[in-house]
Formats: sequence, C-alpha cells, structure tokens
Amino acid sequence: MVMENNYFSADEIFVIVNPISGTGSKKKIVNLLSDLNEEYSVRFFYTRYSRHATQIASEAVKRGVRFIIAVGGDGTINEVAQALVGTDVALGIIPSGSGNGLARHLRIPMGVDKAIGVLRQKKVIAIDYGIANDNLFFCTCGVGYDALVSEKALSTKKRGIMMYAKNMFDTFLRFEPEQYNVITTDGSFRGKAFTITCANASQYGNNAYIAPNADISDGMMNIAILNPLSFTDVPRTAFDIFTKRINNNPNLHELICSEALIERENEGVMHLDGNAVYTGKNINIRLIHRGLNVLVP
Repeated sequence: MVMENNYFSADEIFVIVNPISGTGSKKKIVNLLSDLNEEYSVRFFYTRYSRHATQIASEAVKRGVRFIIAVGGDGTINEVAQALVGTDVALGIIPSGSGNGLARHLRIPMGVDKAIGVLRQKKVIAIDYGIANDNLFFCTCGVGYDALVSEKALSTKKRGIMMYAKNMFDTFLRFEPEQYNVITTDGSFRGKAFTITCANASQYGNNAYIAPNADISDGMMNIAILNPLSFTDVPRTAFDIFTKRINNNPNLHELICSEALIERENEGVMHLDGNAVYTGKNINIRLIHRGLNVLVP
C-alpha cells in the first residue's frame, strides 16, 4: 500500500532524537533537519531515558501530527514505532545507530543529506511488524547467542562496531547452546541451537543478513535457526552472513510463517531490534501485516 498524495497536510512535524545512539554527534543532523522549517513547523525532542521516545511519539499522535522522524538506531526506531502502529502517522528515519538494520533493509541512505531527501520524496509504504510475548519488533527478534550479546551491550557504556565485536567474542567464549522446540505452520524444529532469529527484515544491521529473502510487507517472517557452531564453523558462517549467502549454509534451518511458538528450557533474555528483554520459557510470536507506515526511497 502506497500513499503519496498530499500526505504532509499537517503543519507540525516531530523529530525525536536519541543523543546517545551510535557514536557520532547529532548536532549536524539537527541543523540539517532544521531546514524543513521552510515548509513545516519542526519540533525537536531529545530522549532522556528508556521508552521516552514512545511517550513523545504518543503525545504527537494525540496532537494529530502526521509525520514523526526518528533520529537514532533500531532501538530508537522501535520505541517511536510502538506509538505509531495502527495509526495513519508515518515514520521517517534518519539512521544514526550502530547497525541501522531496518533503515538498511528499507534502502534508506546512511548519509544524512540523502536520508533527508527521502523524507522530501513523500513516498509512504505500509510494513509489517511482529509481537513477541506482547513486545513489539520491526526488524528482528530472537533467542540464543544474539540475545546474550544484546544483554551484554546493556551494561556496556561504550558504543560502536568495535565494542560490539568485543561483546560478540566474549559472549561466544562462554556460550552454551540451549534446547528449543519451535512450532509453526511451516513445520517444526527440535534440538539445540546457536541462535533463533525471527526476521521481519532481512538483516541485523551493518549488512549482516540473517534472512536475505525476508520481505517486510508480505505478512510472513523468516525464522532462521542456526545449529550450534564450533570455532571452525564461525569463519564460514560470518562470511555467509555478510555476503547474503547464509541460506546456503549447512547449519541453517529456515521456517517461513506468520505465527510461531518457541519453547525453551529456561526463562531468560530475548532480543528485540537489538534491545534485550527478559521473558518466560515460552515465546509466542505473530506478525501483523502492514501495520506501520514508513517513508522510503
């Protein structure tokens, strides 16, 4: 579904900035976005704590704002989008996080000038989103190794790809695969897994593709299940993920469905768009078809 004609009828635009996302200053981004004041009344808000972006976006929806720009990474986008699902409000994205998985999947440019150019094009599409035990996700969610890496990042003040790589290595050294049972309409999986990723979008971020064929508007999610990996498996698996060849990896199982149940041995952490949350042994996941409006190239 594409809606373009006169979409920007509202005079007011909210820009929600996460000042600590990624590694760079947001001052240049704010200055460039200020140029939109020539056409609209632009209001800037800076997040100060967890879920603050959701609160700001909710107030914007109540005010009748039709266009909200998120300046940050996948976590910031997740918080803003939570307030926009099921409404007519469109989400604009200026990617400035560490991975920017959703923006990359939607082919939104990483450069600020070009990303703002996307906003000016006024093209809106409706994309799917997922719900995992009442938690919303828009890019990926999952359990296993990736979730533990996200959990470790919560206690790490430094950001950036090098720190993320260190977290991945440290987590791998101590990681013990868990037993899972995954039940879907497309089949099932039972056994130990390195990671189970429910992919609405094709990648985690930084062009690391865990589900290269995922379509963000088809009403289905691609569940990528990786068998336990040894040290010798890691180089090929990493190469396959970053070259969009993971579907050819012998350690990968993929299930395509709109609903799934993941059963595991213990309660624990789950990641949603890179953020870690704690939940029970059973995780019910379903996809909502075209429930969020997003500005795209």
